[in-house]
Amino acid sequence: MGLKMTMKTYEYHVWANKKVFGRLRELPDVLIHQPVQDVFPTIYAGLEHIYMFDNVWLMVMKGSTMEEVQTVLPGVVAETKNSSLNVNELEFLFEGLASRYREFLGSGEDLLTVKQFHHPVYGVLHASLFELVQHVVNHDTYHRGNISSMIRQLGHAGAASDMVFYYYDLQ
Repeated sequence: MGLKMTMKTYEYHVWANKKVFGRLRELPDVLIHQPVQDVFPTIYAGLEHIYMFDNVWLMVMKGSTMEEVQTVLPGVVAETKNSSLNVNELEFLFEGLASRYREFLGSGEDLLTVKQFHHPVYGVLHASLFELVQHVVNHDTYHRGNISSMIRQLGHAGAASDMVFYYYDLQ
């Protein structure tokens, strides 16, 4: 059950990201850089945040300490800091990250065993890899909602990425 459920949850996440990117491809490229009054100053900044966050948690799940993550993080941030990236280039980065997640999740690691994850501020977290994947998906679902709101603020319909639509697509 652990691998199957984790993979289904993660594949929803990949599907939802694709829905957002698909919607953004239908709109003018400049839209992702237009300022809005929301959680993020631009859609691009929201996508950068999701990409960075997902990278951080993959490193943690693979066993990196938060100190190690901090040393690698500037390189991850640099991948998206080039504001000339378009929607297709951003989606390409997300697809590469999804491949790295799939490889890790399918590596045979026990996804239900509770492990300890140390954070320099919050202390020790006791969680399974399945729970951390749920956390990543939940966090990004929240921010995909922000991005859809931002798209609506800019005069366009958002992307429908609710999990129930994923289930319909699976049928």
